[in-house]
Amino acid sequence: MDYLNLLWVGIQSLMGIHLITPLLLYGLHLIIGRRKHHHHHISGLDRHTEADYAIIVTAYGQTDSLPATIDSILRLHYSRFLVYVVVDNCDTTQLHFDDERVIVLKPDRILASNTRSHFYAIERFKRPHNYLTIIDSDNLVHPDYLNELNKFFDRGFLAVQGVRNPKNLDTALACLDAARDSYYHYYDAELLFAVGSSATLAGSGMAFASELYKQCLGKLNITGAGFDKVLQYEIVKRGHRIAFAPGAVVYDEKTTQATQLVNQRARWINTWFKYARFGYQLSLQGCRELNGNKLLFGLTLLRPPLFIFLLAALFFLAVDFIFFPSQALYWLIGLLLFILAFFNALWHGNVDRRIYRSLWRIPRFVGLQISSLLKARKANKISVATRHSVLRKITDIDNIAEK
Repeated sequence: MDYLNLLWVGIQSLMGIHLITPLLLYGLHLIIGRRKHHHHHISGLDRHTEADYAIIVTAYGQTDSLPATIDSILRLHYSRFLVYVVVDNCDTTQLHFDDERVIVLKPDRILASNTRSHFYAIERFKRPHNYLTIIDSDNLVHPDYLNELNKFFDRGFLAVQGVRNPKNLDTALACLDAARDSYYHYYDAELLFAVGSSATLAGSGMAFASELYKQCLGKLNITGAGFDKVLQYEIVKRGHRIAFAPGAVVYDEKTTQATQLVNQRARWINTWFKYARFGYQLSLQGCRELNGNKLLFGLTLLRPPLFIFLLAALFFLAVDFIFFPSQALYWLIGLLLFILAFFNALWHGNVDRRIYRSLWRIPRFVGLQISSLLKARKANKISVATRHSVLRKITDIDNIAEK
């Protein structure tokens, strides 16, 4: 019986550690993370001239948001860039751009893959670009986006993740989606990078040395969602750190409808189960090599999606409350610490008040996530990309930021 009790405690500990990890990371940040991580290596580019960027914008199935996206890119406070717009399985009859910096590429066959679209653009680069950055077709880009990326490339980093702020908060689902993003931005990007590890990649608003991107994914055939999971693993495995650039802002369309959210999250949950093994591999490498970047990043990748470990915590709390009351106290403390950590992320993110007002609807949000979990196995057959039913007319970045 002692062995069974020990096993029960061990299982609970493996799940419960995720409740207190955010505050542990915050504490580590307070101790060592405020120290600047200086990189003495400076890239070989002549900084009297601007670095040359390829901006890759991918669209699948719909192009409604593309004009606003491209318009925001053309307003960048930067001169050396070309925009490669890959329109996969799209009707382009109404899609016209007069600026010679915008190159529209329409594959003659359906690619249905982010990386295939990226390499379709890379193989058609008009000139060798120092860096490439990936933007979704529903994103808007802050005018200083490339300048902010350069601050980290100039310090020797070869991969940089920016911030994806919400451009719409008009429904409770959009607000809750943004709240979730704020949590991940703060702990999995800002703090993780601050303590010496790497920021996790977010799918867009990220940039890389062109050669590094080709080395990491050039020989891999990635289908379905999750190319960013593979890419971040390949980068950190090679010994690089992914920098976090808080000033490199893109504005991202948040999910507004239940069906849209369920299908999107089903794909994301599918990718976690598919690529969780990367966490084990990096953690083991980090231990063998005494490499803090790989160890911390690997442990982060092992954490299940938020709603899964929160539901597990509630399950263990209920069981312990009935059979092991003394252990239930630990779960109560853990849940309270996690709630504190969650609000800490929202506070540091200076989020919109509408996000706070939406939090009472978290149970419904979790219910939709459970529906996503049930669909996760066939997620990539359900949909290839998130379809946004509402077209954002706003193209003025300053107006969005003020909201």
